[in-house]
Amino acid sequence: MNTPAIATERYDIVIIGGGISGIGAARYITEAFPTKSVVLLEARDNIGGTWDLFRYPGIRSDSDLHTFAYEFKSWRHQTAIADGELIRDYLRETVDEYDLGRLIRYRHTVVAADWVSDDAEWTLTVDAAVGDSVERQVIKAGWVFGATGYYRYDEGYTPEFEGRADFAGDIIHPQHWPEGYDYSGKKVVVIGSGATAITMVPAMLSGPGAAHHVTMLQRTPTYLLSMPRIDSVALALTKLFGERRGYLLTRSKNVWTDWAIVKFLSRFPRTGRKLIRYLNTKELPEGFDVDRHFNPPYDPWDQRLCLAPDGDFFASIREGRASVATDKIVRFTERGIALESGEELEADVIVTATGLNMRFFGGIEQTVDGRPADLSSSLVYRGMLLSGLPNWLMAIGYTKSSWTLKIGLLGRNFCELLRHMDTHGYDTVVPVAEPGARTRSILDLGSGYMKRAESSLPKQGEAAPWQMKQVFLEDRKMMRGPLIDENLRFSSALDRESKLYREKTATKQAADITQEPAVAPPTRRRATAAPSKG
Repeated sequence: MNTPAIATERYDIVIIGGGISGIGAARYITEAFPTKSVVLLEARDNIGGTWDLFRYPGIRSDSDLHTFAYEFKSWRHQTAIADGELIRDYLRETVDEYDLGRLIRYRHTVVAADWVSDDAEWTLTVDAAVGDSVERQVIKAGWVFGATGYYRYDEGYTPEFEGRADFAGDIIHPQHWPEGYDYSGKKVVVIGSGATAITMVPAMLSGPGAAHHVTMLQRTPTYLLSMPRIDSVALALTKLFGERRGYLLTRSKNVWTDWAIVKFLSRFPRTGRKLIRYLNTKELPEGFDVDRHFNPPYDPWDQRLCLAPDGDFFASIREGRASVATDKIVRFTERGIALESGEELEADVIVTATGLNMRFFGGIEQTVDGRPADLSSSLVYRGMLLSGLPNWLMAIGYTKSSWTLKIGLLGRNFCELLRHMDTHGYDTVVPVAEPGARTRSILDLGSGYMKRAESSLPKQGEAAPWQMKQVFLEDRKMMRGPLIDENLRFSSALDRESKLYREKTATKQAADITQEPAVAPPTRRRATAAPSKG
């Protein structure tokens, strides 16, 4: 039960979110500004964000860790495609190594944020868990770094399935996987064909508690490629040049390799489709219906391309312990799932790997001078600020490059912006877009969860700096231009005081003129004329 708000604290910068973005931001900010007051508010009991929340079988990265890890801290493990546990360990090491734990407050949920222009600060309403109770706190901040991710942590997306209550087994969403759940020897159907489903199928078939059989049920196929779990070139570079230089060289290699793959598949989709089909055919059993199950109706990178480390997904199919069904669901039955084709998939467990519910900034209610902030009408500025939203940075990664590459750019540019403001005595900045500018979706993929949320998300413009580049090298190129330009409006307390003085003076003069008699005494004329000369 909430109690009245306790005493107010003030910080120069409040970071919301203790995941990979928030931890990276804390490192960049504290290194650049050791004297600024910073606090990191994390709603959960642990750091890690996605990597602490998701505990389903096989949870792992879908990008190589030489680009998904931070630039400032080398990835030391030989595994390039890493399990969630290794990523959690890496994040804990980062917090310890850079003494970031002193900044973190756990179980602190920001529920509202109001910007007050006269004070040039955000007032954050925070629910802080203390034991079994919740205290309502107020924290003021000059800046907010929104590192909350882009989806709801409290619920995943599950469509309405007719007959759900009839199913005799367990129905589980990966986002809420029960700890220690026993699926050994069971028949499992995983609904979905994204990265989560591709990960879970082979994972549930390995180890002593393996399932009897796993079927991936998909409505539409997904592009899938194999990738070595261990990067042999990275190991060679590390051996030749040492840990740090080897890591940075591997990182550069992978950045350019990923860019080349995205560019090739985007520019030559027909050739890319044929190449992926050829590679899939080599991985699958002879006679397998590749075109039905692995030939999407869209072009490569219209939706996210999935990876199978060491081809583990294909191996589970070759071994006969996993299968793929491409069909539409009619309803759940007592024994499993009835399909449009007339087939019934028998199951003891149904996993609804059906996606996420997108939500920016954790659902925080934002207001600017008492007026609700409408994110859907905001334009993103250089992938970091939003028009109409003062002193609030948005941390959103890439769809076609490793997420954390964006955090490095954001960290450095945010620090450059703060230095500029400190040098010139500014305390407020807000991007201002030209009215009537043409806009489009902030995201460039056709995934279901992105399409469902499109109308509520910020938009991007047709040209820089109002674009949201989704490939690191293109984004970095855009960022090379001047960060400070005519699209940013800076102000300071002195500016506001001068404006207020001018407004009051103008009001007083207007009142004096209105009230002045037809023939005014000379002394009165001198008194009213004096201020206007300054």
